[in-house]
Amino acid sequence: MSAPFRTRNDGVDLFVRLTPKAAMDRLEGIEISADGRSHLKARVRAVPENGAANQALERLVAKALGVPASAVSITAGGTARLKTLRISGDPAALARSIELLSSA
Repeated sequence: MSAPFRTRNDGVDLFVRLTPKAAMDRLEGIEISADGRSHLKARVRAVPENGAANQALERLVAKALGVPASAVSITAGGTARLKTLRISGDPAALARSIELLSSA
């Protein structure tokens, strides 16, 4: 199984499938899409209006990985269900944290 992220010099790019208007904010492990790529499933209570769901996703991922919210930003898929998040920090530590989240 491929990892739902790609390491960079200054952090990682995390691939996420977001479901807005959910009952609660939570991360739900790894899902493999039809094309074989993997992504982290996330649900947020926020609605997809004025970036509210994206902001909720950034906060949720930051909290789960123990990084400041300012270290997480959406770099692709702003209006799509599949998103790429850029997370700044130590790539090795972030990769370990994401793998722990994925197995939980």
